[in-house]
Amino acid sequence: MTSAGRRTHTVTDSPMGPLTLVAVDGTFAGLYMERQRHRPPEETFGDPDDTPFPEVIAQLDEYFAGRRTEFDLPMTLIGTDFQRRVWEQLRRIPYGETITYGELARRLGNPAAVRAVGLANGRNPIGIIVPCHRVVGSTGDLTGYGGGIEKKRWLLTFEGALTGGTLF
Repeated sequence: MTSAGRRTHTVTDSPMGPLTLVAVDGTFAGLYMERQRHRPPEETFGDPDDTPFPEVIAQLDEYFAGRRTEFDLPMTLIGTDFQRRVWEQLRRIPYGETITYGELARRLGNPAAVRAVGLANGRNPIGIIVPCHRVVGSTGDLTGYGGGIEKKRWLLTFEGALTGGTLF
């Protein structure tokens, strides 16, 4: 589902490269990496305007400086009801921990929905802050990440969930 509200955006630097932040009607609604799979076309980001984003940028800076493990931001998650349920569950995965797609499906009350959970996870519109990078394959493999496996590996290593190439 799309939201027809007024969109604005800004770009902020991060250790992972530029991040495009998008707001709909002044509320944070998107964080996209360069060359991210399922990244909306640039023309859908709206006008450049950094007004809605100071707190988002401040919290991202704290996260990348190692001083923040949870984000506390008002946001609008734009998607289907099922996608929003998946994304809300992602927000409950603690910093430095991972779960499998199967476990995420079980937490949603539908253990057979592993594939649907994976698809919804891949469509997460607010990467990093809604931590889809914390979901791994059933064997602990770093499967699928819209920003690329190297960025997923970087985030999990940064958070301490991955050391020496293996999960805890």
